[in-house]
Amino acid sequence: MGFKRYATAVWNGDLQAGKGTMSTPQSGLFADQNYSFKTRFGDEKGTNPEELLAAAHAGCFSMALSAVLGKSGFTPDRISTRAEAMMEPGMDPGPTVTGVHLIVEASVPGISAEQFQQIAEAAKAGCVISRALSVPVTLSATLQA
Repeated sequence: MGFKRYATAVWNGDLQAGKGTMSTPQSGLFADQNYSFKTRFGDEKGTNPEELLAAAHAGCFSMALSAVLGKSGFTPDRISTRAEAMMEPGMDPGPTVTGVHLIVEASVPGISAEQFQQIAEAAKAGCVISRALSVPVTLSATLQA
């Protein structure tokens, strides 16, 4: 049986001067975190959608790698993943995430470098967020009075 995870975002104002908040009410991890044009495209303190995408991908990949290692008979001591979401601002129809680069360092007793590379590639292919980056996106839109 499937399940659903969700987060919310509220935006007020125009693109450049407006401000918004993002929350994860289901888990309660964070509420009303600020984001704006300047946190997304500049250096103002706050979060942005691409950073959260990268965090989700890093976390998902680390878990996927642990799972594939386990199925292959290895138990990692530590997995550290950095996900870098690359965005090109001048594309049509607008800013576009053009790729994600995963950088992983792990301590895995008894594994060879070749085995680790093969397992890491399998984890990348099987990671839920890796696969989600190519799924269709649907929309329900309601205009409020």
